[in-house]
Order: sequence, then structure tokens, then C-alpha cells
Amino acid sequence: MLLRYFYDESLAQASYLVGCVKTGEALVIDPARDVEPYLVAAERAGLRITQVTETHIHADFVSGLRELAARTGATMYVSDMGDVAWKYAFAGEPNVIPVREGDRWMVGNVRVEVVHTPGHTPEHIAFMITDTAAADEPIGVFTGDFLFVGDVGRPDLLEAAAGVVGSKEQGARRQFHSVQRFKALPDYLQIWPGHGAGSACGKALGAIPSTTLGYEKRFNPAFRFTDEGEFVQWLLEGQPEPPKYFAQMKRVNKAGPALLSSLKQPQRLTPAHMRDVLAAGGQVFDLRYRPDFARAHLRGAISTPASSPSFSTYVGWFVDYRRPVYLILPDVEQLDAILKALRAIGVDDVAGYVGPEAIGDAAEALPVISARQLAERLPKNGLVVLDVRNKAEYDALHIRGAKHIPLGYLPDRLAEVPRDRDVVVTCATGYRSCVAASLLRSAGFDNVTSMPDGMETWARLLPTERSH
Repeated sequence: MLLRYFYDESLAQASYLVGCVKTGEALVIDPARDVEPYLVAAERAGLRITQVTETHIHADFVSGLRELAARTGATMYVSDMGDVAWKYAFAGEPNVIPVREGDRWMVGNVRVEVVHTPGHTPEHIAFMITDTAAADEPIGVFTGDFLFVGDVGRPDLLEAAAGVVGSKEQGARRQFHSVQRFKALPDYLQIWPGHGAGSACGKALGAIPSTTLGYEKRFNPAFRFTDEGEFVQWLLEGQPEPPKYFAQMKRVNKAGPALLSSLKQPQRLTPAHMRDVLAAGGQVFDLRYRPDFARAHLRGAISTPASSPSFSTYVGWFVDYRRPVYLILPDVEQLDAILKALRAIGVDDVAGYVGPEAIGDAAEALPVISARQLAERLPKNGLVVLDVRNKAEYDALHIRGAKHIPLGYLPDRLAEVPRDRDVVVTCATGYRSCVAASLLRSAGFDNVTSMPDGMETWARLLPTERSH
């Protein structure tokens, strides 16, 4: 048996290749949309990808299930454990095999057994792996978004992101029973999760790539509960705000994503054309670095600097999937990498782009203020501090009197931002404050200033408090 691990830092997403060296067959589990890494790894190992599967209908990225099957001819194995609302729309295609609890199949000498682990989603399954050439008992489990290092998958995404009212408590109770079931499994089992630290699919994921079930039984808080009600309360408390694009990902992955070969390439636009796009209310994201945006930008463009590995997540908060997207690039040589990141969250309709030279004479500067300057101005009447971090960050520590609106919810709460008083936007590092300030300016707020200094700087200078 051969095992290869793949990790996308921008999405904190893990996927795996399991191969049988003797027969040359391989299975890929939870593939990302960019399937090149799997193809390269299989070729180097002398394997052919004959099968592909995933643990559930993903909400945080576009699945590579169909993409990989199209490139290799692999058979797709998909969960048949959800109710009618959570069945794969393409499950009836010839190369798709729906699987249920207890089903088994072979990848050469490697046995794969399906274990239903509902909670994160109703259809969620895990894969118990046995290397039959060396043992007659399992070596480990690919747990997807059920069990992580130090955490379990959140059960509230269907309600928080997809609008399925009342589903989060039901999901939490299912998650409790899935955890109780795993308590009875052997401690030696290796656990290979679908995400790591930074993923919004849980609230406290560990950063190491794998663990053992015995370790999780001893140190994962989810395994300490014996009372269902207490577990439900613990699990639902403190979950981070899910990006809005999660609902779109559920729809896309359920229906089956478009193949990358069918997508159109964006056109390089002239600066005048990009200004016309903005004047017409087009959807434009400026991916240049924060200082460059602050010095000069085109009004109406939203700053989501590609310098952050997770910049696509911020695009996902604000993108309207029904409309074409336009990009202002830090360097046109980065186009392919940026398109790959955007297509990973289903931003497929990128109609055009320009390089940094397009800013030109029509540019405006973004007002900025240092933490020290803010400390001097804060006691004066009329200044509003807008904190756009998530709730857990805000509750832990914030500027006294600051108004809190998480960044992703800002477009829906513009009416809460005053237009007749100076507004200073703050966050943990300055990244989100720049994004928020650009968003507000694109909505017509001329009274907004961004503070590029982060939490550590302003916490030393300004009055702070904790939420109780």
C-alpha cells in the first residue's frame, strides 16, 4: 500500500492518494479541482488512477471528483446516505457508483469500507482502509470533515450558509452519535482528516496533518462528552462565520462542477475598458498589494490582495456568481495562479483583467491612519471605530466602544455604518480593514479610513476590553 498526502494551504484542505504497488491501481480521496498534483504523483509512483471518491458534498471548495474522472476514466464512488435533498445529481451516470454504510470495494489489495458518519452533513461518510496484503484489520480511516486533529466538523453549515433552518441542532446530535461510535474503535487506527488549521469547517482544528484515534480519544474535547445535550451546546458555541460562497459550493458540487476545459479564458482589457466596467457597476477585484492599493486605486474596485494565501476566501465573501468578474492584477504573470485559486471556489466567469499599469491618472488614494494617530484622535467626539474581525476575535479583545460588523456581513449591514461621522476600520493585521474600507468606498462612503496596524500595535496604545 502506498499513501500520498496533498494539502492546499489557501483552503486548509487535505486530499489523499491510496495506491496498490502490486497492481498499479490508485484511489484519490476528496480531490481538489486542480487535479494535476494527483496525476503527477501517480505517474511518478508508476500508478494509474482507477477510482476517485469523496467523503461528502463539499461546501468550501469545488470538488475535483468529476474533473479527475474525466481526465483518467476513473470510476467515481459517491455517498448514497443522504436524504433526497443531499443526493448527487449525477449519481446515475455510467461511471458513478453510489455507496452506503458497510459497502466495500478493492483498490488492488487495499480494501475500502464505507462508514456513515453523519453530523457535519447528512450524507457524510468515512473510509476505513485495510492493506489486505499485510493485515486482516484496518490501518486507518479517512475521516473527511467528520473528525479532525483536535476537533470535529461543524454541523451548522447547512443552516448558516445554505439556509436549511433547524438543521444545526439535528446535525450536532448526529455528530454526537458518530463520535460515540468511534469511541468503540481501536486506538491504533490512524486518522487522516480532510482539513487542517484555518479551515472554516471547524472551530479549533489542529495544524498537524494526521493523528491516531487513541490520541483523539484522550485529547480531543469532542470525545470527553457522554451527555448528548452538553455535547450539542459545546459544538454549536463559538463556530466561526462561514463564508457566503459555501452555499454556492454545495449547489455546484451536488449538481456536478463544470469541467475546466469548458471554461473561457479571460480577455486582457485596456485601462479605458476597465474604467468603463467600473462606471457601469461591474464586479472588479483589485488583487494588488495593500500599500499599492492605498497609494492609488480605481474607485469601485474591492481590494483583496493576492499576497494572502487565502485571498480567494475574501473574494468568496463578496462575489456575485451570477455576474462576470474582472480583475486588477499585481502582475499579469500571476494570472494562471490567480485563476486556479478563484476556480477552486467556483469563480469561473472571469471575463477580463488588467495589469497594475491600468490604474493611471484616474486613481484615488485610500486614507490610512496609524494606531498612534488613532490613539490621539479616539478621545475626541464623533469618531467611529469599526472592527471587522470575526466574533471570537472581537469577544477576546477589542477597542473600547468599537462597533463590530464581521467583514463578510458588511455588505448586508451598510445601513449600520454612519455616513456623517469619520469611520476608522480596524482588524487583526490590516488586511481585512483594507478590504472593508475598499468595500465601503465602492458603496459611496467618503468618510472611511483604514488602519493598517494590527492587533498587537493598537492593543498597546488604545483602551481595550473583552466581551462578557
